[in-house]
Amino acid sequence: MGTEISETLLLDPSHDDGEESEHVPEWKEQITIRGLVVSAFLGTLFCIITHKLNLTVGIIPSLNVAAGLLGFFFVKTWTTFLYKLGFFTKPFTRQENTVIQTCVVACYGLAFSGGFGSSLIAMDQKTYELIGPDYPGNRAEDVKNPSLGWMIGFMFVVSFLGLFSLVPLRKVMVLDYKLTYPSGTATAMLINSFHTKSGAELAGNQVRQLGKYLSISFFWSCFKWFFSGIGDSCGFDNFPSFGLALFKNTFYFDFSPTYVGCGLICPHLVNCSVLLGAIISWGFLWPYVSTHAGDWYPADLGNNDFKGLYGYKVFISIALILGDGIYNLVKIILITAREMWRASSRRNSLPVVTEILDDESSQQQSEKKRKDEIFLKDGIPTWFAASGYVGLAAISIATIPIIFPPLKWYLVLCSYILAPFLAFCNSYGTGLTDWSLASTYGKIGLFIIAASVGPNGGVIAGVASCAVMMSIVATAADLMQDFKTGYLTLSSAKSMFVSQLIGTAMGCVIAPLTFWMFWTAFDIGSPDGPYKAPYAVIFREMAILGVEGFSELPKHCLAMCGGFFVAALAINLIRDVTPKKFSQYIPIPMAMAVPFYIGAYFAVDMFIGTVILFVWEKLNRKGSEDYAGAVASGLICGDGIWTIPSAVLSILRIDPPICMYFGPSTSS
Repeated sequence: MGTEISETLLLDPSHDDGEESEHVPEWKEQITIRGLVVSAFLGTLFCIITHKLNLTVGIIPSLNVAAGLLGFFFVKTWTTFLYKLGFFTKPFTRQENTVIQTCVVACYGLAFSGGFGSSLIAMDQKTYELIGPDYPGNRAEDVKNPSLGWMIGFMFVVSFLGLFSLVPLRKVMVLDYKLTYPSGTATAMLINSFHTKSGAELAGNQVRQLGKYLSISFFWSCFKWFFSGIGDSCGFDNFPSFGLALFKNTFYFDFSPTYVGCGLICPHLVNCSVLLGAIISWGFLWPYVSTHAGDWYPADLGNNDFKGLYGYKVFISIALILGDGIYNLVKIILITAREMWRASSRRNSLPVVTEILDDESSQQQSEKKRKDEIFLKDGIPTWFAASGYVGLAAISIATIPIIFPPLKWYLVLCSYILAPFLAFCNSYGTGLTDWSLASTYGKIGLFIIAASVGPNGGVIAGVASCAVMMSIVATAADLMQDFKTGYLTLSSAKSMFVSQLIGTAMGCVIAPLTFWMFWTAFDIGSPDGPYKAPYAVIFREMAILGVEGFSELPKHCLAMCGGFFVAALAINLIRDVTPKKFSQYIPIPMAMAVPFYIGAYFAVDMFIGTVILFVWEKLNRKGSEDYAGAVASGLICGDGIWTIPSAVLSILRIDPPICMYFGPSTSS
């Protein structure tokens, strides 16, 4: 599970020339070999970045702007290079740019929705041992370690169903209900602006900024490696920036370009919510609970024993996440029902009038008519979508119980009967609010399946069903976002669907391969290392709770969890009923929950990023709007690229030569 934050529009979407004169290529011409090569390269890069964020903190900013920008840069550079050599190349159109964007997002989206940082590694041996062999409900039989074979097979049998589940409703969602899909709309306007004279110039400047900060981030990460020594206590990642006392409570700046970049992309409210959560938990709550060691829990327990302080950290995080998720789920369902009723009422009560249009309105109507015609021209037959869903579901129902024996075929069948309805709710809600609740639907499925299977296999069945549900619901919402982007860029619906299929197929191979690089090179899941995989423990504990109930929580933990669960509901309710001028300062519980378990260090980094952006906005708002996303993407991508040589060095057992360590000075 991760919290994905959507970026605001970074470019002026205005057009220099009209759409009427533009030649729109056929759908097959929109999908090119060069585009697919670029998509595979960028998909690999963004899978690595997503895995790194998922396995460290679980907060994943949207990389859509970087995908569109880098896709434009690589193809434009290639065509310019060939032109200078005297070769003729097909023009690079916004439709091809949209296909690249769609393919890349479909590919790296599986690194998140596939459960590599949450449900899939919740089954592994290390997570089982971390929770404790003697912990009630945590059975040795409920262990399945990652391997490339079953992960790739699992991705192929579950990842395509979401694409077929809602294809027949594309006209209803995009044209009839006129859902905005804010991220899809912003992406379309961004791509449209690239293919104008002024937009191409700005895009070139953005690429230069991205490349500059990518290089800085890469070489800084390389420099840091030389001082990181052996183990997890050396280097800049353990720099006591605010003193050793605060360092013990994880308050320090670890010089991470990735988290600073996340702070530049994520909204100010998200960054401040994360820092507030860190202050509440590591500044007050955990020091207070620690004073009751020996009373509330045995004082001689290890740092990672669930019967001690570690249990409070995990279960209170779960309470905040569930409170926020359930509130937003109910909210989205109510909004969806209300808007569908209003849309139905409008269609049934349209007055018969003759509207007189001025020239501008007439041009807008003409442009809309052209977009509608192109969007509906290359349709995907309903019979094809339905038969595709049924066929893939049949294969999946037969295959998943082989991979996860406790998840019986009839439970998978029930999930696939229910999945299209949940996918519709999530896609409609995403279209209205830009908030995908795929992980919330996954957690609900986790609890239901774990409880229904019971002690004998409920943990494996629960976390596996979560991965299944998340994949279907998330990919369906992504497809509708892409249909909206394609509609606004005059791209064929068929090319959007095919590029989603190709990107998903790429992701089914690339996402497991890039995860395997992390798995073999680094100590994934170590609570004292950089790759804590926080949601692995959280998801396994959720499954155990579904099987065993709340009987084994530490003293007062259940009461505290109930308090934070209610607080998450109340904070969300207050945010929704308060006027916007006040609600924009009310924190987001989901963002507050992350540091409760992980620590405060990344919250400090993200807050530094948001302070940089705030000052930049005050000094030069236009410059910050144009280049903040490019700078942030460069910082994130550079640090992500360094992960590859770092992993190779680790696999070859080449250790950093220096351990830079900080400790208290001793009197002579």
